[in-house]
Amino acid sequence: MPLLALEPSLYPEDLLTTTACAADPAQRWWVLHTRPRTEKTLARQCVSQQLPFYLPLHHKKWQSRGRIQKSFVPLFPGYVFLFGDDEVRQSALQTNLVAHVIPVKDQQQLYADLNRVHRLIEGGRGLSPEDRLQPGSPVRISSGPLVGLEGKVLRREKNLRFFVEVRLLQQGVSVEIESWMIEPLV
Repeated sequence: MPLLALEPSLYPEDLLTTTACAADPAQRWWVLHTRPRTEKTLARQCVSQQLPFYLPLHHKKWQSRGRIQKSFVPLFPGYVFLFGDDEVRQSALQTNLVAHVIPVKDQQQLYADLNRVHRLIEGGRGLSPEDRLQPGSPVRISSGPLVGLEGKVLRREKNLRFFVEVRLLQQGVSVEIESWMIEPLV
């Protein structure tokens, strides 16, 4: 199966880099739990309706029947992050692709988590989804393209990994790093 082109996963493109998220109190983040395997379809609908959303995607390779398969898949299967007022939420619900809307009590925390995930994806290193994260040592990246990001350190076999989590989902992503790139948070 050939690798399809990366579809839009963020609309508008500056959604996670602007401070507009805090400007209007009616605007808020909504976590949409989608029907099975409909995350990209919902993202396409959001783009066509100009609904602000974020669907973190990562490049995945696997082997099936002796052939290497490649695709961009959701980092958090079953979830799309929508930003807007109640009218935007209603528009997303009318697509009939949303199974449930998860309320977000801590808007700033979710925004910070999504911003860190987005920066990791933009960093261009290989990501790994992490489920039900165990507590690790809090660290800050002190050098390299991800400088300033705060997260936790995770050791997998002989590799050192830096991960950030989306606390609301109890999931996260990690990227391989070198020990010289991090400093412990005190």
